[in-house]
Amino acid sequence: MTLAVDQLSLGPIGTNCYIVRRDESASEAVVLDPGADADQIRLALDRAGASCAAILLTHSHYDHIGALAELAESTAAPVWLPQGELDVFQRPNDFFAALGVSIRGYGGESTLLAGGETIEAAGIHFEVTAVPGHSPGHLAYHADGNLFSGDVLFAGSVGRTDLPFGSWEQLLDSIRTLAGAYPPETIVYSGHGPATTLGAELARNPFLAELRAS
Repeated sequence: MTLAVDQLSLGPIGTNCYIVRRDESASEAVVLDPGADADQIRLALDRAGASCAAILLTHSHYDHIGALAELAESTAAPVWLPQGELDVFQRPNDFFAALGVSIRGYGGESTLLAGGETIEAAGIHFEVTAVPGHSPGHLAYHADGNLFSGDVLFAGSVGRTDLPFGSWEQLLDSIRTLAGAYPPETIVYSGHGPATTLGAELARNPFLAELRAS
């Protein structure tokens, strides 16, 4: 099965939101990381001819969650959240007000994930992996050779670890875990920038020299 993946670049820093369907003809979709512009996400769903069957979040940084509350309310779709960051989803302005952003918190129902689960939504089975380092409860989602890595791994770069609760050692361990779990041809859809493959990053990403040497 080849997933249909539409990438939207949303918000002031171009955060990737993904609309994921089982195939091009599927009438249901999963929205992954609705960072901003709920109207634009709904328009993309309409263009795809799909309803929102679920909303998945990789982590709780403000640029990934800005449209969560509005999208969940308008679609009534179930929400899956990282368990370790629930307080940020509920009270984002307690954490991000100093950055000059204001985000509506999400206090609705959700299924909390810690990693190790397999979930099903829109006919797609996602394997959930805990990948802390950029943020403490960060998750990655894998389905059918596609890895949605959030802000852990990018094309030619990796997630920041100078933010609160960041850890370079944890981030490197998380990428090592992904490299051990999935083959090199796995497509990596990151929180920012273009898609890449796991093998390409392990071979050439300048931040992963330590992994190549081990």
